[in-house]
Amino acid sequence: MSTITTSDGVNIFYKDWGSGQPIVFSHGWPLSADDWDAQMMFFLQHGYRVIAHDRRGHGRSDQPSTGNDMDTWVADLAALTEHLDLRDAIHIGHSTGGGEVARYVARHQDRVAKAVLVASLTPSMYRSADNPSGQPPEWFEAIRAGVLGNRAEFYRFVPENPFYGYNLDGAKPSEAVIANWWRQGMAGGALAHYKTVDSWLEDYTEDLEKITVPVLVMHGEADQVVPFTSSVPRAVDLLKNGSLKTYSGYPHGMLTTHADVLNADLLSFIRS
Repeated sequence: MSTITTSDGVNIFYKDWGSGQPIVFSHGWPLSADDWDAQMMFFLQHGYRVIAHDRRGHGRSDQPSTGNDMDTWVADLAALTEHLDLRDAIHIGHSTGGGEVARYVARHQDRVAKAVLVASLTPSMYRSADNPSGQPPEWFEAIRAGVLGNRAEFYRFVPENPFYGYNLDGAKPSEAVIANWWRQGMAGGALAHYKTVDSWLEDYTEDLEKITVPVLVMHGEADQVVPFTSSVPRAVDLLKNGSLKTYSGYPHGMLTTHADVLNADLLSFIRS
């Protein structure tokens, strides 16, 4: 099992397959590198080197009591890219991983060729005067309560309902997809998953404004976790070299439910 050890002694698990231009994937809450299986296999078969790690407190990485915050996650990612000496890399982040990618790219653009923010929380997802379409305070408290309460049961509710849009009319839930989400979530630590909510209350405007490399923003219009109107239009406006790809009816977890469509669009952007 491949790991690196961070400066504060935390072991971070990662996958590193293939050769060619590197593509680095940052996963969402409360998942792991496994959530990128469909993308890693696709790009591996198209001649790319693919790398994905389990964020500290998630998956197979250590579960420390400290460092469960965005700045430390970005430092961990920087330690991994330095360890692997990755340059001219494409960074792709989903949801919370979008915040990680935005901040990493803003701080380490010398190593980055392009970036993609998929269903990302950037620049912010909380409701405010400037973001009236964001999630209300009680939404964030409900997530915290779910982690503190019966986490195993809560981690069935999320994929059965808003994450994959299985609660919408006409949806066809996949028990295997739901079970795989639950498996990844329960492999991680409750503390890191609880603390992750703090990162959803941050504002990533300054990170986006600093990025000069090309960035593709991809978002489903039926996203119930990061509502489309709460983040997407503002994110593209803040980026110096940003482009937007929207998907009618697609949910937050569209990388899984519509992998064939998104993989093709990702490949087109990377090759452009």
